Order: sequence, then C-alpha cells, then structure tokens
Amino acid sequence: MQPFVTVSGRAAPMLGSNIDTDVIMPKQFLKGIDRNGLDRGLFFDLRFLESGAPNPDFVLNREGWQDAAFLVVGPNFGCGSSREHAVWGLKQVGIRALIGTSFAGIFYDNCQRNGVLLIQLGEDDLQRLGEMVGDAQRSQISVDLQQQRIGLADGTQIAFDIDPLRKDALLQGLDAIGSTLQRAEQIRQFEQRHLQANPWLA
Repeated sequence: MQPFVTVSGRAAPMLGSNIDTDVIMPKQFLKGIDRNGLDRGLFFDLRFLESGAPNPDFVLNREGWQDAAFLVVGPNFGCGSSREHAVWGLKQVGIRALIGTSFAGIFYDNCQRNGVLLIQLGEDDLQRLGEMVGDAQRSQISVDLQQQRIGLADGTQIAFDIDPLRKDALLQGLDAIGSTLQRAEQIRQFEQRHLQANPWLA
C-alpha cells in the first residue's frame, strides 16, 4: 500500500447523513472478477445523468473539487452492506482520506485495510472544515498524519486523534498481513516454544 505521511490536495464536501455503500458503489459494479473499472462506478448514480453525461451538480464534477484527494462527509458515512468495492473505488479516483464525525464499523475497517485514512472530528471542527472547503477557492487542505493535524487554507490547524496501531500501519503503508509480518521472528519463536512444550503437535 502507498504510505500516508503528509498529503495535500482539494477537499470536497459531501455532508449528507447516512451515505451508504450502495450509493458509494452501486451493485451493478460488483459483478467483475477483479477491481478494474471501479473508478467509473464510484457514486455512479450521483456523478452521471441518465444520458451518461457527467452530472454538473455533483460536487466531484464541479470546478474546484475535481481530482479531490479528500472528502469531508456527514455522519455514519459508509453504512449499509460490507462491500469492500466501495473503498477500492474511492482509492481508484484518488481519495486518500475521509473526514467526518462517524463512520460505519465495517467500512472503517475496510478503509484501514486498504490504506484510506479515516479522520473523526467533533461536530464544531467538522462544521468549520465543511464551511471552508464548501468554497472552492479555499478547498485546499493538508493532512499531516505524523503530527495528526489538518492544515486549512487560512492557516488554521485542526488536531485529530487516531489509534496508534492504525497510524503506524498507514505511515508505513502496511496492510494487516504486512503488519503481522513485522513480528515474523516473534511468531517463529512462539511456534518453536509451543512445539517444544507440546511435541505431539508435530
């Protein structure tokens, strides 16, 4: 996975409540045998008109928020089914982090496994951030994971908390397997001690 240390880019506001995984990645894009084309499926029913043309009213199609690296989202983002395709699609369009007040549990874990940073803020901080990035001229932000700070266009800094294990994995670009392999020697030593204490297992 790509490490996340400090990332700068546009932040797009999507502050509606309970945006579920069927909205993020509609079911017709779950039929493939690989991950190809999920960038096309991301927010498909919002991004495109029935004609197939881009919807000019959708935030990621509008000037100032195209090619956004961050989404500032409403509460309970990622609820619904557990489809990991939603996270794969976000990654394929270049979303590096989601910033909100709360996220669905399985979606949160899927983001962690795939290197997408989720930042949880209090209501006041999120409202301030949402108001600022709602202006395309002020939508540029920077996220410093090491220092756990979001830098806004006006120079304001917003601090955030994150679980230390999740932080370390993201900084190093490690998925669950990579994190486990960091302890490979300890695992081998345990196996040896366990077999010595229980030789019948061999």
